Amino acid sequence: MRILVTGGAGFIGSHTVDVLRATGAYDIAVLDNLSTGKRERLHPTIRFYQADIRNGHEVRLIMDREHPQILLHLAAQLDVRKSVAEPEFDAEVNIGGFLKLMEAGREFGLQRVIFASTGGAIYGEQEQFPCNESHKCCPLSPYGVSKLATEAYLFFYKMQYGIDYVALRYSNVYGPRQDPHGEAGVVAIFCGRMLAHQACTIYGDGEQTRDYIYVGDVARANLAALEKRASGAFNIGTGVETSVNQLFQLLAEIAGAPQLPIRAAQRPGEQRRSVISPARAAAELNWQPQVPLKEGLKLTFESFRAAAES
Repeated sequence: MRILVTGGAGFIGSHTVDVLRATGAYDIAVLDNLSTGKRERLHPTIRFYQADIRNGHEVRLIMDREHPQILLHLAAQLDVRKSVAEPEFDAEVNIGGFLKLMEAGREFGLQRVIFASTGGAIYGEQEQFPCNESHKCCPLSPYGVSKLATEAYLFFYKMQYGIDYVALRYSNVYGPRQDPHGEAGVVAIFCGRMLAHQACTIYGDGEQTRDYIYVGDVARANLAALEKRASGAFNIGTGVETSVNQLFQLLAEIAGAPQLPIRAAQRPGEQRRSVISPARAAAELNWQPQVPLKEGLKLTFESFRAAAES
């Protein structure tokens, strides 16, 4: 089965490519502009194209050469704050780039898309905890809007051209290889600062909650979506809320970090609570998260420590 993975040299993408390669069932090619990804994360046998999904000419050439049956679309503008500051750029990458892939893909035999959506930003302020996929979608950022729009476009391509899809709505993904800078999640930021013996900053009262999921579990969810014939949107999370204060305490114990956090004013527009139910993924994809938070945090911190010492 021929598969093209966009963003395959990135954080989630490289873990996913590792899982796909281990099965031996997929003929894998990766497209990544290396803005945040790293070529060395990929096995030398993986066919690699350094290209930007916004470049329609390059995308078409790659699709023509590869004729992928499956598109695993992970490439994205990921920074919620940047999307608010530069909504046009966010749409250019997350919607415009996606459409270039789909238009070229349908010309060269694309049959199915696995799309990395979002289980936090797409719902906005939740009314049920944890929420399932039928919860209303009221995104509060252009990033969330672009993910919701992409899901709508995927439905269009299914109805119009018969290209089936699965949209995986990830919760807050953390783990090894995540960049502690830029658009990184709080786990990577805290790990980086603790290793540098710097104080961590907690915004607001620290009681805002998120659903933290280990990257290895997300990579397995991507594989499950490929191996099952399900369609539509699926939450990929744990169904467990963890506050920023709790997260800090767990990491501080793992790191042996004595410094207390710095308290700062709450950031405007930040969701108070976010937690999603993975019940549909369990029932239809036969997928469940396997790595408990404390174990995942320890694995993550040790990987950051090893990288810092190398």
